[in-house]
Amino acid sequence: MADLLPSHQHPAIHLGLDRIKQLLARLGNPQDRVRVIHVAGTNGKGSVCAYISSILQAAGYRVGRYTSPHLQDWTERICINGQNIASEDLYNILVSVLEQVNPEDSPTQFEVFTAAAWLYFAEKGCDVAVMEVGLGGRLDATNVCDRPLASIIVSIGWDHWQVLGPTLGDIAREKAGILKPHCPAIIGALQPEAQTVIKQRIQELNCPALYPPAAEDLGGGKARFGDLEYQLPLVGAHQLQNSAVAIATIQTLPPSDWQISPQAIQQGIAHTRWPGRLEWSSWKQQRILIDGAHNPESALVLRHYLDSLETIPIHWVMGMISTKSHQEIFQILLRPGDRLFTVPVPDSNCASPEALLELAQTLQPNLSACAAYRDLQDALDAAVMDSSGLIVLSGSLYLLGYYFSLHR
Repeated sequence: MADLLPSHQHPAIHLGLDRIKQLLARLGNPQDRVRVIHVAGTNGKGSVCAYISSILQAAGYRVGRYTSPHLQDWTERICINGQNIASEDLYNILVSVLEQVNPEDSPTQFEVFTAAAWLYFAEKGCDVAVMEVGLGGRLDATNVCDRPLASIIVSIGWDHWQVLGPTLGDIAREKAGILKPHCPAIIGALQPEAQTVIKQRIQELNCPALYPPAAEDLGGGKARFGDLEYQLPLVGAHQLQNSAVAIATIQTLPPSDWQISPQAIQQGIAHTRWPGRLEWSSWKQQRILIDGAHNPESALVLRHYLDSLETIPIHWVMGMISTKSHQEIFQILLRPGDRLFTVPVPDSNCASPEALLELAQTLQPNLSACAAYRDLQDALDAAVMDSSGLIVLSGSLYLLGYYFSLHR
């Protein structure tokens, strides 16, 4: 499928709305034919999209969901009622989009794919599309709707700062670009610097705003938000906040237009799936934990979850993209006595496993064993030879995608 997408003159990240708007106009502005819930955030936006989509589906609506990146296949990015777009349908919709591309100002790959999502959701008669921001917000290709049902900012942290700006305030300003005048805004837990920027923008746009607190942990995988108790299938304390943001968003939808019962919310949350985030798997019949943990904030989430398990030592199998905050991630995750096996991330601009290993040993000299491998399978095989601790595969969602491909 990637072969069909053109080799554009712009780099992979080239933010701006002119190209996507021109392309959508030539496609008949399909984004104007679908109601939209728009979701931004450094971390958590994928699971919030999954919760909201599952709830709306449980309530009987036809729900499109657009997320990125994919783990194994491009079809994961575009789905309706939890079903990935068929490969043939994706091919055909991409052909329709590419026929309308202006060769004098060629869009980026992400813009082409986003236009395909809009067109597919419109053609399939979706009642609503839950759209995840690709990067930032203000100039992201998903930010082409003037009247979203709701705009959500789940979290703000240090990621893509090379593009979005060097401070949390700068990053918050870019994500606040999805907010629209008089449209509901649902805001997750933010650091003070980021929250100040977001609140100022909300005031300027006169947005009705909600700042839902995290749900209460009832134990046994159950949670309570307001008067609603529900089973929470995704693990980690951060899901108490993410599920609360999703439920608060659903509750902002006008009851005159949307019939969503408490039972639909409970059922939708309980049936939510979001792979590759604090997910249990197995390798050579040994249980392992897999999690992307590709930036400092997501590394903290993983660290807190591991601390709650009280399992030591950790046998890390890690690979990272070259642009990520390697030092901060290692400082958050590694502990004395841990083992570390570094690997490349296939088909990406990845950091050298040897360089990662050298950095990790400098930051945490009391690792019990370390090795750099050129292949993920070899690293996992080495990790499972010692069953005295927990094996954790992390550092990149792309690496997790490759891991899943090995299980086909």
